[in-house]
Amino acid sequence: MRLFVGLELPWELRQRVAMLAGAGIPGARWVPPENYHITLRFIGEAPRYLAEEIDHALAALRAPAFPLTLAGIGTFVKGGRSQTLWLRVERSEPLDRLRAKIETALQRCGLEPERRRFQPHMTLARLDTGVEAKVAGFVQAHNLFRADPVPMKHFTLFSSLLGKDQPIYTAEVEYALG
Repeated sequence: MRLFVGLELPWELRQRVAMLAGAGIPGARWVPPENYHITLRFIGEAPRYLAEEIDHALAALRAPAFPLTLAGIGTFVKGGRSQTLWLRVERSEPLDRLRAKIETALQRCGLEPERRRFQPHMTLARLDTGVEAKVAGFVQAHNLFRADPVPMKHFTLFSSLLGKDQPIYTAEVEYALG
């Protein structure tokens, strides 16, 4: 079972974000609105017994609900070219504390520590080569995007099934915040 922990976004926000997607960048593979989420911790393949341990560890976490704001657009660059187009998530103390608690709980389950620095974002598209000028134009045109804060009242353990065109994400368990 391929797993990750994340935040689901309300449908109204997904619809607003979807209006940004789909045009202006040839070869971009746009994420469909039903897959919009904020990854808090990627886990990867986990056998059933470990998935159950992870579920129990996450269920024991206590953290407050908090507002989440999407504001600004950027890219992840590797080897001098943009690979991912994303919306930035504004950092907040409650978000960082929740992320830290999740990391600690997963390490107690035997997972290796996350090596990458946490950069909260929502992926809009994955990018093919040769579109740098179009990507730069898109980022410049939409960089002032800002959504109203939305309340995060739970976090979710997702499973991910890799598909031909897009992965299929399934919310396995929701954990209340508050």
